[in-house]
Amino acid sequence: MNMDLNSLCNIAIEAALTAGKIIQKYMDEDIVVENKEGITSYFSQVVTEVDRACETAILALLQPSCEEFNIALLSEEMDDDGSRFRENHFWCIDPMDGTRAFINKQPGFSVSIALVAKDGTPFIGVVFDPCTNTLYHAIKEKGAYKNGIPWVIKNTNDHLTYVTDRKLEDTPKANEIRVILHKKEAQLHLSGIKEMHGAGAVINAIRVLENGPACMLKFPKKENGGGSIWDYAATACIFQELGLKATNFEGGQLDLNKRDGTYMNHQGIFYSNLVFMK
Repeated sequence: MNMDLNSLCNIAIEAALTAGKIIQKYMDEDIVVENKEGITSYFSQVVTEVDRACETAILALLQPSCEEFNIALLSEEMDDDGSRFRENHFWCIDPMDGTRAFINKQPGFSVSIALVAKDGTPFIGVVFDPCTNTLYHAIKEKGAYKNGIPWVIKNTNDHLTYVTDRKLEDTPKANEIRVILHKKEAQLHLSGIKEMHGAGAVINAIRVLENGPACMLKFPKKENGGGSIWDYAATACIFQELGLKATNFEGGQLDLNKRDGTYMNHQGIFYSNLVFMK
């Protein structure tokens, strides 16, 4: 690989911080909400002018690296042009994950940028949380960082935290999820289960790291949904560099460059900040 990952990560960080400033500018404003065409998922159907402004700012900063190193682009608000299958690497961008939380003026939205290899291996992961001004980043085989400092995860709770986009009681297969959670609780000799819900997928993954012992999961399903590649690529890199579990539901590698679209419903996901098996 002839690319300087440190330099590319710095570009991605600059892009994420620039988009984050745009989001912060609008956090207290009333925003016009539009519905995306052809999308049925309750959590994926909204878009705002802020999403688009963030994407424009990010692409302006990443585009020179695309031209210099033949890096493809995959971004939530752009059509997937298939270039990610032709080039050796692609930038995977979510200009603002958790748009619904942003609209409702609740924490849980973020900027997410990853560099992913053609085989689906994440090489760079950058996440910026505008609500807390916190920057998380990781580079393959070079560690994970929080606000530029090597990140050490500390699991201090005596309970298991279940992180989810919507309340467990409103989630399909809720009883099956409860069985898994109670099994974990018993395995780890914990005192109970607490639920954190309402954020986008990116901040949910960060919450798994920040509120350990914790996990989040999605069962495989036939219907489109389950988040898209850009919802998981950056955090998968961060988990990878922390030696933690960010896999499909069965424990295999996340398919971060899947052929038939970007949705991750086909294999589900399982994120944990402890090394344990289902």
